[in-house]
Amino acid sequence: MTYRTVKMTQVRPNPRQPREYFNEEAIQELAKAIDTYGQISPIEVAADDTQGGYQIISGERRYRALTVLGRSTVKVSIVSEKSELRRFKRSMSENVNRKEMTPFEEANGYQRILDEEEGATIETVADDFGKTTAYVKLRLALLDLRLEFQKLVQDGQIGTQAAVQIAVLSFANQGALLSKFTRGEFKADNEIVHFAFAMKAQQDQQVLMITEDLTDEQREQRAAAQRKTKGTLDKIELVRAMLDEIAKTTPIKLAQALEGQVGARLDQLDRVAESLTKARWQLKQAKAHAEAAELIAVNPEATDTDAVSTAA
Repeated sequence: MTYRTVKMTQVRPNPRQPREYFNEEAIQELAKAIDTYGQISPIEVAADDTQGGYQIISGERRYRALTVLGRSTVKVSIVSEKSELRRFKRSMSENVNRKEMTPFEEANGYQRILDEEEGATIETVADDFGKTTAYVKLRLALLDLRLEFQKLVQDGQIGTQAAVQIAVLSFANQGALLSKFTRGEFKADNEIVHFAFAMKAQQDQQVLMITEDLTDEQREQRAAAQRKTKGTLDKIELVRAMLDEIAKTTPIKLAQALEGQVGARLDQLDRVAESLTKARWQLKQAKAHAEAAELIAVNPEATDTDAVSTAA
């Protein structure tokens, strides 16, 4: 590797480098630091045999900062690597663990290596960058998102975890969920995660939701289960009334009434509270499933699980 100072006009960015998005505010901050302390780290470049000069392998942020400062020269380290794909991987390795690199830049980078490197697999790509296979698969899943959702993720309006959950939905179901999102019906990412998960379950098991396909025995079993569940929930109102009565009783009177049993009764209420928390969680999930089923029902085209998975 050779180090030297060259003219800025001799250096140009790589149009196929893994980074596409650069935060301008961060570039300005870097420019200020370079102006104060100088360019500490050289930009890594390779000779450009096609156009002459050098092409950046890694360090485009520093190049942009120097451009902002109007500098005429730049310190570079010249790499002799001839393979454009290996240079790309070298650039990926520098950027992949930086928070500035977006999930989609990562995903597109992994996909390019899979497409262009002979014998590359998800396992070899994961090993190349010190990632788990599951991590790389999750990033690659983002490429199945509709473009509208990709932009929402890029803009930070939807997190990566929610995006991955959305990506497994059919193209049409993603559209139905997008409409719900744009109406402001989700207050937080975890709500999107739960709803998308429920929608995927409905998407995979739609045939079970078609009542007309049930036998008479199955319909009766379902009706019996509905009566039992509703009856159980109705009784909860009686329990709530009892708890309200306890809540209105003063601590002194409770201590007198429960002489010797206060600790045991408190443990009893703790168990009730734990069961209530679990039951409430299940009902929240049930609400998501019910809404997801309704959303699919009113969007018949959304039942096509073989729909095209990209908006391009």
